[in-house]
Amino acid sequence: MISTEQIKELRDLTGISVMQCKKALEEAEGDKEKALAILRKKSGDIAAKKSDRELGAGVIESYIHNTKSIGALVELSCETDFVARNEEFVTLARDIAMHVAASSPEFVDESSITEELRVNAETTIKKEVEESGEPLDIQAKMIEDKLSSYFVERTLLVQPFIKNPDITIKQLIDGGVQKFGEKIAVARFVRFALA
Repeated sequence: MISTEQIKELRDLTGISVMQCKKALEEAEGDKEKALAILRKKSGDIAAKKSDRELGAGVIESYIHNTKSIGALVELSCETDFVARNEEFVTLARDIAMHVAASSPEFVDESSITEELRVNAETTIKKEVEESGEPLDIQAKMIEDKLSSYFVERTLLVQPFIKNPDITIKQLIDGGVQKFGEKIAVARFVRFALA
C-alpha cells in the first residue's frame, strides 16, 4: 500500500500531479527511485506527443553570477501566457540560465550545429588522433568518441544539469512539459563573460 506521505514526498520532489505520483509509486511498488525513473520516462513520452504544438508565449530570464563577471539570458518558450506567468516556469528558465552561465554551451540542440562546424571539428580531431600512431581501427573509434564528446560538451539539451547531473537539460524540460501540460522549448540563449 502506498502511503500519503510517499505520494507527498514524490510530489514535493517533482511538482507533478498527485495522481501521476501515486501511479508511478504503485508501478514501482513503493520504491521512490524507481518511481522517479518512471516519471522521467513518462515525461519524455509526453514531451514527444506535444512536440508539434505551436509556441506562442514564454519568458526571458537572466542569471548573473555573484562575482558579476558571468551572466546569461535564456528565452524559454511555451504555449500560453498562463504557463509563462507561472513562478515554477520562471524558476525553470532561471535554472537553465544558471546552467548556461556555468557550462557555456554553444548550441541549443544538434540541429543548431552547421555542417561546416561538424566538418571543422572532425578535421581537427582527425589530425590529433592520426598523430597518436594508433592502429586505424582504434583511430576510427577514437575519432567517433571524441566527436561525440566534443558536441555533447557544447550542446545545451544533452548536457547534464548542473544542479542534478543525473538528468540532462532536455529531461529537465521534459519534466516541465509533464508538469505544465504544454510544449516547452529553449528558443535561444546568450552567455556573457568578462575577458
